[in-house]
Amino acid sequence: MPPLPPDQSEAVPAMTAPTGVGENPFTRSLPGLIGILFLAVMVLACVVSLPWTLGAASGSGTDEGRNASVPRYNEGDPRAGRLPPFWWPADEEQAARLEALTANSPDGKTPPRPILGTDVLGRSLLIRTLTGGGISLGIGIAAAFISVIIGTLYGGLAGYLGGKTDAVLMRIVDVLYGLPYILLVVLLAVASDAIIEKQITREGARSRWINQTVEQLADSRGAAGAETVGQWLISPVELESPVLKALLATLRSEVPDPHGTRDDLERLVEEGATGQEVLNAAALAVKPPREMQDSTRLLLDVATLLLAIGGVSWLTMARVIRGQVLSLKNQQFVEAARATGASSARVFVRHLLPNLLGPIIVYATLTVPQAILQESFLSFLGIGVKPPLPSWGNLAAEGLGELNTYRSNWWLLLFPCLLLGLTLLALNFVGEGLREAFDPKRARR
Repeated sequence: MPPLPPDQSEAVPAMTAPTGVGENPFTRSLPGLIGILFLAVMVLACVVSLPWTLGAASGSGTDEGRNASVPRYNEGDPRAGRLPPFWWPADEEQAARLEALTANSPDGKTPPRPILGTDVLGRSLLIRTLTGGGISLGIGIAAAFISVIIGTLYGGLAGYLGGKTDAVLMRIVDVLYGLPYILLVVLLAVASDAIIEKQITREGARSRWINQTVEQLADSRGAAGAETVGQWLISPVELESPVLKALLATLRSEVPDPHGTRDDLERLVEEGATGQEVLNAAALAVKPPREMQDSTRLLLDVATLLLAIGGVSWLTMARVIRGQVLSLKNQQFVEAARATGASSARVFVRHLLPNLLGPIIVYATLTVPQAILQESFLSFLGIGVKPPLPSWGNLAAEGLGELNTYRSNWWLLLFPCLLLGLTLLALNFVGEGLREAFDPKRARR
């Protein structure tokens, strides 16, 4: 460095002014901030309250047919059905029912009207809307997480390997893109529900048992066994039928109560049942339907729905990640990692994946509202979350049926749709704000 003139001192860099709120990449988007605040309120109100809304109703006795095992979201008195919010005037019919409830009240006091009104069965719409919001948000977030995992792995693999592998994998994505998105979700949801129902009813197991039993009965009758058993299946059965006796002998070791099963089959025979009807009753005794609690079935329905939505929502994520990997894999820091002998897996996890976090977070945030909307649409059609478990979709479907020219119970449709629309808008605001925050090419304003 050449010497400075005597009258000139060395230049000192100016201190950087502290970043203001408007210059912070996470706070420069006002819609994003509004969306974050609204989502925080919704999560606190819906998700945090789920243990309370899904729990057993406290103080529900046996009066009016209620019991303590009823979940709080399903608790209600049909006599208090279709009551408007407390701040909306009640009509003559609703006022008469309120007077009747007051007269039947043990303390003679008018029961408090819910904040958002009641549904057809007298259940609080506020509690059901909070429960439905928690379920819809949970399904949306879980489905988005599934789509992020699949899309990141699929797109990262295609972009990193390149060549023919990349071409084949992305042609598969193009084919899936050509199919109607909602049709794929509906098909997956319906197929999964049918598989679960088949496992519960055990229809397949009974069909296999019937086929095996018919073959055994035919083999035991000799050369003409097939014809004999076939005639027995379509004809009224006699108590002294050799085929019936052989069937009863087979059942002794296959049913827990042989004597009870024998009595039931003989009763069918006395009523003139055919051999096929007797065989179906025997199969039902050998392979009865599985018992499943309602809560377990509801959980399976929700899991099936989020898997169906998440299983087809990863296509955009795969394209985005593939493009990012293609632009990063030839960068100098990646070449340096390869030169040090790092494996392909280590290069992807340690060097590429950290640079993909920005796009992953942004598109994951934009996937959540899409998943929530799909869940609500499927529930609206009756394919998704099924009553009595609420979601914003099936609550809107129930509310739509209450809009008529005779009486418009508007609150049953307005509040679920309003919360759904505001939540989707807030999520899109947050996604756009994150996209702006993680955009490295954004010029300073």
